[in-house]
Amino acid sequence: MPYPENKDFQELLEQMGGVWKNDRPFAIYRKPGERTIIAILQDDNELHIAQNFDEQGFVFAPFDWKDDAVIIQADQVLTTSWNSTTSQLSEDVEVMDQGKKEHLELVQKGVSQIEKGSLRKVVLSRKVELEYEESPLEIFQKLLENYANAFCYLFHHPEIGSWCGATPETLVHIRGGEFRTMSLAATLAYVENQLPDWGNKEIEEQKMVSNYILDQLGDIAHPLQMDPVESVRAGNLWHLKSEIRGRLLSNTSIADVLRALHPTPAVCGIPTHEAKNFILAQEGYQRKYYTGFLGELNLAANRSASLFVNLRCMEIHQGKASLFVGGGITRASDPEKEWTETQNKSKTLLNILQFAKH
Repeated sequence: MPYPENKDFQELLEQMGGVWKNDRPFAIYRKPGERTIIAILQDDNELHIAQNFDEQGFVFAPFDWKDDAVIIQADQVLTTSWNSTTSQLSEDVEVMDQGKKEHLELVQKGVSQIEKGSLRKVVLSRKVELEYEESPLEIFQKLLENYANAFCYLFHHPEIGSWCGATPETLVHIRGGEFRTMSLAATLAYVENQLPDWGNKEIEEQKMVSNYILDQLGDIAHPLQMDPVESVRAGNLWHLKSEIRGRLLSNTSIADVLRALHPTPAVCGIPTHEAKNFILAQEGYQRKYYTGFLGELNLAANRSASLFVNLRCMEIHQGKASLFVGGGITRASDPEKEWTETQNKSKTLLNILQFAKH
């Protein structure tokens, strides 16, 4: 039962339920560590594409971004506050072994390609499909309750479909010519009362991502500052993170920043072009909006953005959900350990869903 102080939030959810029923475009979300819930509604069903990122609304872009980022126009912007009900999900969620053989083979292909010298790192993923019973708005509410430090969202457009998730990774925040981003890489399972014990593979992977981001931003921002690496917890996982910030040069646009950062090595690889081609040729499915980017555009001010990488996400359609999980592959990767990492990542959403077991 919702706490009484969440009455306004429940009223907003009921309103969004009507929008959902009428199949209208909308996005509802909460930024990491905040209490404000924001809903962006578009009055018509037209599919709007970002032309120069001067538009105002909610942007939703695919992994293989080719100037086809969708914009939910901010015809209506609704806000309310949310107070956590401190729900605790079970850590004993059942994970599924579907696709294990194929993923182990994919990881080995990635390692072999790295050993040939054409790649230094490649991020390889898989899709998990299952059934669920709850409404998408109920799933969104559970994400809010359990992942306070993630960007939690529910997106719908009749031409695109429905997606939701709880991503721990910032792509970029921009306002007043200042920006901040993050280098997020490496994964270990969270064990209660234990700090993560990072190995050389994870440390090198995070350093690779940091160096790439600094190189990419060097021509469009000055000065650049990177904070020391820290361990951060996201649900039942640990990651290594460094904050990177600076000031954009006066002639730098939001689109310039996005072209420099997306896709990051944390979701694609190094070198980016070669890694992306390997992913598109070898993964065996279309990522669509998984590992794309999403978030708020020009709502706080002109030339402002609050964008996130679309991780820990799922596509939902008529009682079925497609979950997406992956990991960074380097020369030191072990296929079995990489499989375990994707299993751990899948728990973020598996323990949210009430699904029918096969």
